[in-house]
Amino acid sequence: MAKEISGYVKLQVKGGQANPAPPVGPALGSKGLNIMEFCKQFNARTQDKIGKVVPVLITVYTDKSFDFAIKTAPASIQLMEAAKIQKGSKESNRVKLGKVNWQQIEAIALDKMPDLNCYTKESAMKMVAGTARSLGLSVDGKAPWEN
Repeated sequence: MAKEISGYVKLQVKGGQANPAPPVGPALGSKGLNIMEFCKQFNARTQDKIGKVVPVLITVYTDKSFDFAIKTAPASIQLMEAAKIQKGSKESNRVKLGKVNWQQIEAIALDKMPDLNCYTKESAMKMVAGTARSLGLSVDGKAPWEN
């Protein structure tokens, strides 16, 4: 018989660096979960992503046990790494901070595909390109589907 779910907790934690300090401690403590057990499991499963921001969805059950699913890094973080910038533009429509090309957008879209709500590579690329524009990045070249 399946366990009864009492709720969900969404967090963004750096891979391999989860500790009981905020934001992890207060979020899990309010649900009555074992914070150290989560930190140990999370750090073990994210050893290959040390230092990168990793979203995690924690499913909380009524008996205070939990499961968690690790998602792919946010598109904005991946785009900032590709463009080698620290943060996005305050006025993204006027002030451009960097450039990305369609090959970089395609790589990020293929990486994010399991977490996006789209079915084709083209639509995933359009979503990532929109995120790039929101960050103040300009997209070089013509889109592959416009040729």
